[in-house]
Amino acid sequence: MTQTISALTLLVPDYDQGIEYYVNVLGFDLVEDTVLSPTKRWVVVAPSRDAGPGLVLAKADTDAQKNAIGHQTGDRVFLFLTTDDFATDHARYVKTGVEFLEEPRHEAYGTVAVFRDAFGNKWDLIERKPAT
Repeated sequence: MTQTISALTLLVPDYDQGIEYYVNVLGFDLVEDTVLSPTKRWVVVAPSRDAGPGLVLAKADTDAQKNAIGHQTGDRVFLFLTTDDFATDHARYVKTGVEFLEEPRHEAYGTVAVFRDAFGNKWDLIERKPAT
């Protein structure tokens, strides 16, 4: 039996705000935006529609969900965005106003910097060193 993780749910205050940020600021692809009911949509974004799992943008409805926006992992880094060109992506994100919480640093595994998305989630932007 083969299993894969195909998507992760990410709480957002509003579908269109989520799409605006992830597509227009981070440069993700809008993979799907399907209306399910007058109040619910199936919205999926991904860095590339062909690479790895997507993020299902889920509009927070309950108070508990609204309170969890940006805190789904207890203020730890939640998502890891791997790139093959850290310098270019970092510069582009800085230019579009992405909030980096630290300067880029070089670790044994690669170059990394933590940023916070528009909803409070922490991400690692990372370029891994080639395997030796």
